[in-house]
Amino acid sequence: MADKFVINGGKKLSGVISVNGAKNSALKILAALVLSNEKCAISNFPFIEDTLGAIDILKELGAEIVVDKENKKVLVNPEKINKTQLDSHLVRRLRSSILFAGPIMARLGEVQMEHPGGCVIGKRPIDMFLDGFEKFGAEVKITEAGFKLKRKGKKLKGAEIFFPQVTVTGTEAMMMTAVLAEGKTILRNCAMEPEIPALAEYLNKCGAKITGAGTAVIEVVGVEKIGGGEFNVIPDRIEAGTFLIMGLLLNSEIKIDNCNLEHLGAVLPILESAGAKFEIGENYIITKPSKLKAVSIVTHEYPGFATDIQPPYTLLMTQSEGQCVIRESIFEGRLFFTDQLATMGASIILSDSHSVVVQGPSKLHGKKLTSPDLRAGITMVLAGMVADGETTIENIYQIDRGYEKIEERLQKLGADIKRVN
Repeated sequence: MADKFVINGGKKLSGVISVNGAKNSALKILAALVLSNEKCAISNFPFIEDTLGAIDILKELGAEIVVDKENKKVLVNPEKINKTQLDSHLVRRLRSSILFAGPIMARLGEVQMEHPGGCVIGKRPIDMFLDGFEKFGAEVKITEAGFKLKRKGKKLKGAEIFFPQVTVTGTEAMMMTAVLAEGKTILRNCAMEPEIPALAEYLNKCGAKITGAGTAVIEVVGVEKIGGGEFNVIPDRIEAGTFLIMGLLLNSEIKIDNCNLEHLGAVLPILESAGAKFEIGENYIITKPSKLKAVSIVTHEYPGFATDIQPPYTLLMTQSEGQCVIRESIFEGRLFFTDQLATMGASIILSDSHSVVVQGPSKLHGKKLTSPDLRAGITMVLAGMVADGETTIENIYQIDRGYEKIEERLQKLGADIKRVN
């Protein structure tokens, strides 16, 4: 049987919790390493289900990897990468496995893989990626379970790509594919999340020619080869935002350390407009007991309110004074988890697949819950910590995909949470 969390709620928190390296930064650097045959040392590495899955893909492709969990370091030697077919089990386990397609094709000439797996929220079409690869001069064949890409010449060709909708993974996939392509690539309507300039900065240090990363237009001039180096994974802004909300939910003074507040985008100003009080330092923030009022939000691409912080924010609004509307503009179905909050006593009405009306404050009671996805899962953990009585959460594999040893870290703050089989 799979593990589950058992939580006894109502415990006030205190102490320090440190933000780990960003999952979405670590995943992208691992894919980018396929472009080079030189070693890279990665520090501040988060050891979670998703990043371990990406490491397994690299190993399967032929890379040599040394893992140092104690010091949060990974050393990758990609020199012996020689496979062009990705393991179907590993691909189905990891949505971001699509990021390996472009670099493998750029380096080895072809790649074959199944459609990626991962989270269940919303429809995440692969057409945008395949259309992009075609523009680089790849031959695209749809197979029964996935697709096969083949480079037509000795090199991919630079391309002009306009993203019909803003996509973080699409922006990164095309940026990486362009690095070894012949000529100039221009990407328009790009995502601007902090993980994108962090990746571009590393690739540029290794010999790439990328400009505009972090803006809506990115230009890449193809180069002959990419070197190796050192990459420090940036702090996880989603984890930082989630911990901020946790401190406010439990009306507790906790210090969130090792965070980059500039990366939080709209989250901090919106929390402050709801009445949240903080002490802010250079790389930390301390939550203060605050009287909160309801504030409506619409999720938006960075630097707007992050869709990944919407679930814990929705929970926060169940404990705030007044009524508000939460509108999810990125993923259809991301608000379906609110049914489970309603069973705990929250006053939430699902208006349609993209919006809910929340009336607070509501008293929550412990229940048996199931984690449907990563961000809803961590929200259920927080709900269990707020609720009276015992809460059990199943399918916690989804939570382990993004939060390393979360129960141990929360126990140190005073939470009554344990992992049981």
